[in-house]
Amino acid sequence: MRYLTAGESHGPQLTAILEGVPSNLPFSVEKINEQLARRQKGYGRGRRMQIEKDQVQVLSGVRHGYTTGAPITLVVENKDWAHWQGIMSAEPVEDGEVKRRVARPRPGHADLNGAIKYHQRDMRNILERSSARETTMRVAVGAVARQLLEACGIRVAGQVLQIGDVVAKRIDLPIEEQIRLTEESPVRCLDKEAESRMMAAIDKAKEEGDSLGGIVEVRVEGVPIGLGSHVQWDRKLDGRLAQAVMSIQAFKGVEIGIGFEAAGRPGSQVHDEIIWEEGKGFTRKTNRAGGLEGGMTNGMPIIVRGVMKPIPTLYKPLMSVDIDTKEPFTASIERSDSCAVPAASVVAEAVVAWEIARAICEKFPADAMEELVDGIRQYRAYMERF
Repeated sequence: MRYLTAGESHGPQLTAILEGVPSNLPFSVEKINEQLARRQKGYGRGRRMQIEKDQVQVLSGVRHGYTTGAPITLVVENKDWAHWQGIMSAEPVEDGEVKRRVARPRPGHADLNGAIKYHQRDMRNILERSSARETTMRVAVGAVARQLLEACGIRVAGQVLQIGDVVAKRIDLPIEEQIRLTEESPVRCLDKEAESRMMAAIDKAKEEGDSLGGIVEVRVEGVPIGLGSHVQWDRKLDGRLAQAVMSIQAFKGVEIGIGFEAAGRPGSQVHDEIIWEEGKGFTRKTNRAGGLEGGMTNGMPIIVRGVMKPIPTLYKPLMSVDIDTKEPFTASIERSDSCAVPAASVVAEAVVAWEIARAICEKFPADAMEELVDGIRQYRAYMERF
């Protein structure tokens, strides 16, 4: 499976094309819209979320509620397009004057690097595409992957572990309860005491014209042993998951299992002892590896964390340099959230779900869902008796 996204932050629409999704997958537009709504929630979001109420349109690859095996086209309209048509139109500019040209790069964004790379004197051509608005389509794509995974008995959940300097206590719950409780939290946090402190920290940052980052965690349960491979670097599933999470706008670090904590522990406190249980087969006593060893799943829950930096668009702007005059200035503001970590948790779930679904379809026959589900069923039986 693979996908591409297209579209600009203030363009007419965002588009995704998915290829390789098996036929006969029960397909719910409502479930995609539910995920899109989750992305728009979260304490600390800015005014754009009041403008956009994202709803997906399916233009191909689905008929009468089932995928056909053909490429799937998903579209989400930008409601704000009505105010940007003259600025973002594909038509040539008649009077030769480009409206809302951006010549002042913002620190922490793609503006300047992209302008130099693509020979653009108007950095709007960079910021419109590099915007986190693009994650709308990645959440929509991930929502399709979730439907495939659920049909295979695999569940995905996320949570926020840290915002700013507020760190939540780790609370281990059954995955369905985790999903329910994080959905009730404005910051998607299981620790209620930390939740209130996170919200207070976001309020303080907003008052000061600043922003906060944090750490999110994605958990995947029900994954069979052996997704991914050890035989080539680009087939290692942990590497692919890390790349997917790092590709989310503003993410600067990834860890799997105990991650960086492993550097300070002896090997006896890092690796997971193997056990065998009747009716279950091989498993582990602990899950410090986060469900992945040697580039492959080991049957334990997959645990992936990502670090999101504070959003760089600030209401107390940093200094930059005008590309025309080369004079210093205080950076302009397009729009800003004071904290987007809760929303980023939803995006992280989506990109992880896609990679797991892709790995499933690589290992098992996947032209049609009947073949895929039957293949997984037989393989699970094989794992139990190995």
